[in-house]
Amino acid sequence: MLQVASDIELSDEEFRLRAREWIADNYPLEVRNSPKRLPFEVALPWYQALHARGWLAPGWPVEYGGQGMSAIRQLIITEELARFGAVRLNETGIVMIGPLIIHYGTDAQRAHFLPRILSGEDAWCQGYSEPNAGSDLASLKSRAERQGDEWVINGEKIWTTRGANCNWMFGLFRTSQEKRKQEGISFLLLPMDAPGISVRPILDISGDEDLCQVRFENVRVPADYLVGGVGEGWKMANAILGFERISLGSPKQSENALAQLNEVMRRVKAWDDPVSVSRYVQLRLDLEDHTALYQTFVDRLRDGGDLGADVSMLKINQSELYQRLTELTLLICEEDAGRVGALPGTDVSVGEQFLIARPTTIFGGTSEIQRNILAARVLGLPR
Repeated sequence: MLQVASDIELSDEEFRLRAREWIADNYPLEVRNSPKRLPFEVALPWYQALHARGWLAPGWPVEYGGQGMSAIRQLIITEELARFGAVRLNETGIVMIGPLIIHYGTDAQRAHFLPRILSGEDAWCQGYSEPNAGSDLASLKSRAERQGDEWVINGEKIWTTRGANCNWMFGLFRTSQEKRKQEGISFLLLPMDAPGISVRPILDISGDEDLCQVRFENVRVPADYLVGGVGEGWKMANAILGFERISLGSPKQSENALAQLNEVMRRVKAWDDPVSVSRYVQLRLDLEDHTALYQTFVDRLRDGGDLGADVSMLKINQSELYQRLTELTLLICEEDAGRVGALPGTDVSVGEQFLIARPTTIFGGTSEIQRNILAARVLGLPR
């Protein structure tokens, strides 16, 4: 009888091919290549199908519901989902707060939160930025005061992605004014239905309301919703950043945009225009360069190395390349660029893709902040 190798026995490339085939065979095509992030309840059946297959969090330890694979396997799944055009999941729980709780949470926090992340029962948002503390996050002013067995929280967060659609938030709050800015911040978990929390969706440039303003007025949460120690919030936030930045730096988004540009050029006969062809070739070379850079960080992660501050290069390169690709696609479409829906003869929504690309140089750390990190921590330039 033919024995099929288990996922963990496969090489990374064999695992990639298996994942690619399984996604193609099982993904619901009616929600493929959506230009917008779909509501979590729409993506939930696919989320649960991935969990049943063991590929929602393959890098998590087995005892917490994962497969105990390397972080590379988590990246491979993410890349193959993007390559296929699968709907974006609420990956905040899987790649951010889940791993943080695994490494720094208490036994009670692991037992309660991890199964609910995997089942899709809990959807998480991130409470970091504030009206006067975005790029300079350490200047945040939302505060948490310890009163008996509770934390009492006041303040507000801004640009909270999916804040109106998630039932839990993890966030940074000031618990001390006496120490250096970074040392007076703690990392807390909050149920979004707690009394005193109000959420206001913000209409963005693409017409969506994914971003929100969240206000806290004497919000009380149990003292044991603290992750890490008091004053260790900055440490917790930095622990999350490395994997987030290598995920955001994956070339798959730009690969999809290049494929769409190719399709649009065929549709509008831009392949007959040497200027358009020259610009396309330059962008393709830029993508090849970025893919090679990305691979160096993947190899470093595979070898168990530290990603380091230079991983910020990935976020800069990917987001800016994605914007340039959508800009050229918009340019060659001329008057059709403003068309609502897909360009005739294609499945490319040119205007929507252009707008979606605009905030990529802002979320996950602006390009300016990423360059400051590289200047200070990699090049050693004075602050």
